[in-house]
Amino acid sequence: MKIDKYIAYYGYTSRRKACDLLEEKKVLVNGKVANFSTKYKEGDVIVIDGEELKPRTFVPTFIVYNKPKGIVCTTEKIPGNIVDAIDHAEKIYPVGRLDKDSEGLILLTNQGELIDKIANAAHGHEKEYIVTLNLPVRKQFLNEIEKGIDLQGEMTKPCKVSLEPNAKRIFRITLTQGMNRQIRRMCNAYDYQVIKLQRVRVMNIQLGKLKPGEWRDLTEAELKVLMEEIGA
Repeated sequence: MKIDKYIAYYGYTSRRKACDLLEEKKVLVNGKVANFSTKYKEGDVIVIDGEELKPRTFVPTFIVYNKPKGIVCTTEKIPGNIVDAIDHAEKIYPVGRLDKDSEGLILLTNQGELIDKIANAAHGHEKEYIVTLNLPVRKQFLNEIEKGIDLQGEMTKPCKVSLEPNAKRIFRITLTQGMNRQIRRMCNAYDYQVIKLQRVRVMNIQLGKLKPGEWRDLTEAELKVLMEEIGA
């Protein structure tokens, strides 16, 4: 197994970040600096940035977390980081991001090699949100963002939108791309302010009745469908 893949499989970090570590010459295998062609063999001693990867039993972990507003989707040791907020027994990493002011569903896993397969916008996986605005939602706004609009020279892709039943200021939107703060920017382009932004679904995984700050393991049925959809 190639060393970057092993580091991700071990759960130390994502495969992409493992490649960065290799490029920065921070990975040693049996005392020698590893490169992209280095392969892991049983018994090898791996040291990353001065920290040895101790042999351990790997427990595949996939959870869904209802991120409250104010929690930051980072593994950096800063106040309010998502890893400390969950305090899971396994070393887990967020799959993609939700900005600090947003809330709702985010997946976390220790299977680093799968993160890019889910989070990378190039794969076109669906992410569904419920958005509350400061003013009533206009039909023209929904019609235009559904087709795609220009955001500072970059076109948004067509998406699914609908007004929530019995609600004048709340709509639902499903995206398949990952532009930075896309929903907020789309709303701002029509002079709306987002009061609340909640993600309720990623691919086949639903937020359901999970309360803010709570998390749960994915069910076997959820995992099976998810793995099939990402080809894992």
